[in-house]
Amino acid sequence: MRGIEGEDMNPKIKSRVLDAEGIKRILQRIAHEIVEKNQGTEDIVVVGIKNRGAYLAERIAKGMEAIQGKAVPVGALDITLYRDDLTEIAEQPVVHSSEIEFDITAKKIILVDDVLFTGRTVRCALDELIDFGRPANIQLAVLIDRGHRELPIRPDFIGKNIPTSAKESIEVRLREIDGVEEVIVVGAEQGSGV
Repeated sequence: MRGIEGEDMNPKIKSRVLDAEGIKRILQRIAHEIVEKNQGTEDIVVVGIKNRGAYLAERIAKGMEAIQGKAVPVGALDITLYRDDLTEIAEQPVVHSSEIEFDITAKKIILVDDVLFTGRTVRCALDELIDFGRPANIQLAVLIDRGHRELPIRPDFIGKNIPTSAKESIEVRLREIDGVEEVIVVGAEQGSGV
């Protein structure tokens, strides 16, 4: 349901925590933090977890290029076959390809995801990355950290901490997929459970 000027009137949306400008500022800050921590972009590659993490990875890499004046390789991981709940998500899960068209051996990998929750998605991504080679290190960048970790995984770069209850969900909406840029908190009935 839409209200004035396209505003969502869905009562299950508890709050909007970021708009397009907020997301843009956060990604610029993360790009600066990555460059500063790594003293430049030498030997850095950026890999996003599909779907939304891949789009965020492209944006972060462009931000790093704007800072350093040098393009940073970007790849994308589809972790479907590495999930520990594969049989629970679908009888015939849709598997897409991972696109890492460069050698990751001895590289500093910036792994990007939209929302960090239990840590299981990141664990799957780490398993898959190691199948591609042996990186020098892997650093994790997330747009949103909502807590509730089940695994000992901690991000190196955090856009925003958003404490939630276990019954709430965070939805990251990006123009490339959703046609809108925002981060919202939704109630249990509405969310995707990210």
